Amino acid sequence: MAKWLDGGGLMAARIRNHDWASTPLGPLENWPGVLKTSVALCLASRFPQAVLWGDALITLHNDAFSEILGSKPTALGRPFSDVWQEAWSNIRHLAQRALDGEAVYIEDFPLTIERHGSPERAYFTFCYSPVRDHDGTVVGMLDTVTETTASVVANRRLNFLDSLGRAAANATDPERIMATTTRLLGEHLQLSSCAYAVMEPDEDAFTICGDWVAPGSPRLIGQYRLADFGVLAVSRLRAGLALVIDDNLSQLPARESATFQAIGITATICMPLIKEGRLTALMAIHDKHPRVWTDYEQTLIGEVTERCWAHIQRVQANAEVREALTALEALNATLEQRVEQRTSQLLHTEAVLRQTQKLEAIGQLTGGVAHDFNNLLTIIRSSIHFLQRPDLDENRRSRYLKTVSDTVDRGAKLTGQLLAFARRQALSPQVFEAGPRLEAMADMLGTAAGARIQVRLALPEAPCHVHADLGQLETAVINLMINGRDAMAGAGTLHLRLEADQSMPALRGQPPQAGPFAAISVIDGGVGIAPHLLERIFDPFFTTKAAGQGTGLGLSQVFGFAKQSGGDVQVSSIEGQGTTFTLYLPQVSPPDVEASSAAPSPAPGGERRHILVVEDNPDVGSFTAQILRDHGYRISWAISAEDALMQIAAEQDGFDAVFSDVVMPGMGGLALARELRRSQPRLPVILTSGYSEAIAEGGHQGFAFLAKPYSAEQVCRMLGDVLDTP
Repeated sequence: MAKWLDGGGLMAARIRNHDWASTPLGPLENWPGVLKTSVALCLASRFPQAVLWGDALITLHNDAFSEILGSKPTALGRPFSDVWQEAWSNIRHLAQRALDGEAVYIEDFPLTIERHGSPERAYFTFCYSPVRDHDGTVVGMLDTVTETTASVVANRRLNFLDSLGRAAANATDPERIMATTTRLLGEHLQLSSCAYAVMEPDEDAFTICGDWVAPGSPRLIGQYRLADFGVLAVSRLRAGLALVIDDNLSQLPARESATFQAIGITATICMPLIKEGRLTALMAIHDKHPRVWTDYEQTLIGEVTERCWAHIQRVQANAEVREALTALEALNATLEQRVEQRTSQLLHTEAVLRQTQKLEAIGQLTGGVAHDFNNLLTIIRSSIHFLQRPDLDENRRSRYLKTVSDTVDRGAKLTGQLLAFARRQALSPQVFEAGPRLEAMADMLGTAAGARIQVRLALPEAPCHVHADLGQLETAVINLMINGRDAMAGAGTLHLRLEADQSMPALRGQPPQAGPFAAISVIDGGVGIAPHLLERIFDPFFTTKAAGQGTGLGLSQVFGFAKQSGGDVQVSSIEGQGTTFTLYLPQVSPPDVEASSAAPSPAPGGERRHILVVEDNPDVGSFTAQILRDHGYRISWAISAEDALMQIAAEQDGFDAVFSDVVMPGMGGLALARELRRSQPRLPVILTSGYSEAIAEGGHQGFAFLAKPYSAEQVCRMLGDVLDTP
């Protein structure tokens, strides 16, 4: 430009003479880079001596500059301050600086311009560059104007929507979202009021749930009908089109116009929200003054309507989730309570059932014991009756005495079986090799059963030692073999098998055990046991045999012996094919030296040895003392353990042995024995009991033990053993 100004005297002369009619420049649209930007050339009116630059005249401009002028008069030849008179107070200092030789600019400057016959707010960036002649003197300025309305409006929109999103995100209920949205939108657009309404299913009635009003404007909260606002409102809103009323309510029918005026509305935009083909909600902005709504305002309210609905849906969904979670927690609590109640009821029912079963078992046990003991007592009473007859010959007397003795042995065996089932018998466990013992039992049963029963024995190659009461083991195995023989009706093959180093499976709710265990199995090919009876076969006095063919105590003895020995018994059966009983007993390492099984020696005489009998029962104590005196012993009798300790302390010559009952009031016999072991370790102690929980659970603890009922021969033999022991 400076070069052009310096290109000849013609331009300079025309400038001096203010000849604005023609220039050699041609249209500025031909200048590169200025097709979209308005450009104006302003030169000083008093060239070159200018005191005030506000009267610099617009000399040239392109067509884009005309668009900015709008309806203003032609700018060419007019002072710059006259063209921009509404903004001159804000830009005069910038223009002055440019005409003083400084390049300056101002961004996003707001101006109201005429477009399409109506005023419109627009934004521009002005750049003022000084124009110099060939001497460097400022003779004018180049005004470059770029409209930034689109970017300014876009930034305003994004900033507002961002602020609205942050505010709505913190809301926890729909009412707060509607109140926040209407307030921010009303303040942003400088409205009189803003409202959000929810439509009823008929798409006519609606309720304004949230609103914001400027000071002095009436509230809009309440219920309305769409039809009251006219046919135009109904048709456009149900079709999803915005209802826009600028400043001319007179275009509406009188009744509809009165409806708007009644709520203080002069200009309005009502934006519908269509979801799933139905008018769902409305967002409306109002002004009580005449107002022409811009495209920006109409577009923004449409976006805000969608976003407000989306935030409301999000909050409602979250509320539904919270309600569902609360309901689920309540349901869980209720279910837990119901499960707990149900569990308590089941436990109570199970306890009642167990108690009923216990009472039934006790009744069955009591009836069985009473029946068997009554039979035994009948035999004893009848025998004693005959023994009391004076004319009874010696042979018959001996026979009746033997009957009484045998009956007593049967009674002792009966109580032993009961104690075995209850796991309360006093066991005398020892370590022995099981194979030879089973072999002897197989030979015995094979001889006694006859030719129709064959006993097949299977033993491991290596010796298998167990820790158990040998006598009880023999009784258990014999019981199982007899049951197997009976199940085969006395004909068939009975298998007796010993397996070493076995693990014990899970039985009757107990976890499996690794062992090692010795597994003794008795297998028959008989009729088998029905599945519903398998759980009852170990109950005392329960039997599947015909009346008079079994007491029902054999399997209960097997079960009790196995459990008390630290093992268990397993049964499997198939009806019509046979039954297998497997007895698991703890397997141990072989002892260094096995005790010799010498034959019992005859009962020795007392030889005036002094024995202290400790027995709280007068009848038993008197009987025991009498039989020992008859065998030559000198007897003292204590009725309690405390009495025994006092007699032992007072006896100067001391006692040779103590024969004590276990179950007594106060200090028991086992406690007495332990005290004597501590205070007089050389004094032998023999314990005796028909039943003792302490003995059953803890064993004899190294003391000699004689089970009741005992005979005089058994007492004397045991006394001889302990007195002869050094």
